[in-house]
Amino acid sequence: MTLERRAAPSSDARHLLPRPRSRMNAPGFLERGARMSSYVIDQPKVAAIPVAGGGLFPVRRIFCVGRNYAEHTREMGGDPDREEPFFFTKPSDAVLTGGADMPYPPKTADLHHEMELVVAIGKGGKDIAEADALSHVFGYAAGFDMTRRDLQGAAKKAGKPWDMGKGFDSSAPIGELVPAAKAGHPDKGLIELKVNGAVRQSSDLAKMIWNVPETISYLSGFVTLAPGDLIMTGTPEGVAAVVKGDLLEGVIAGVGSVRAKIV
Repeated sequence: MTLERRAAPSSDARHLLPRPRSRMNAPGFLERGARMSSYVIDQPKVAAIPVAGGGLFPVRRIFCVGRNYAEHTREMGGDPDREEPFFFTKPSDAVLTGGADMPYPPKTADLHHEMELVVAIGKGGKDIAEADALSHVFGYAAGFDMTRRDLQGAAKKAGKPWDMGKGFDSSAPIGELVPAAKAGHPDKGLIELKVNGAVRQSSDLAKMIWNVPETISYLSGFVTLAPGDLIMTGTPEGVAAVVKGDLLEGVIAGVGSVRAKIV
């Protein structure tokens, strides 16, 4: 049997050839080893959180649990006995680390603090069983879910998304990430926020309506979680407004601290 040899395409025609399918088997991913010149614009920087003991944790997505402490649910007008978990998101570049100052954001006159436990996903998966959920956690950190409350309230009233109330620049100050291999998996202990030295929020992680394994399991039924994902697990009662010059200092027992000055 004689095989006919195909001629190589001309240089003018090569750009019309289909590219090989990526091993990721999904659109939007470049093949491994693709040259930087494949990008038509400068590649965006990867947001990352410093890890206790060294290294950086790259941030892929940020999921946030709404109304996960009973008293906060009540102060926001909800009923904690009837609500299932719900989620909103922030962009990865909302992360602010190293105790850096946070610029007061535009388009708001009512910037609020929300102190939260942050869960860092180290192993991906979907439909994760509660019993297996903690094996997907790389570590934990203390963080602030900063909120343009007036924009959020207006969006709620109009039945519109909250994006501009929650997902703005520098809206996620986060402290150093502590690996679960060192800190374990905290399910109780102090979570507290001070503003200019005065306590504003103080509660216990045990008061979360949906704990970390339940939250991971529930969320993974909606989206496939991946390494680099963060989950901000909700805030206790005591949320309130801050102004320029205020110093926010948060702490979670067994996890660490977070700091940001509003400028």
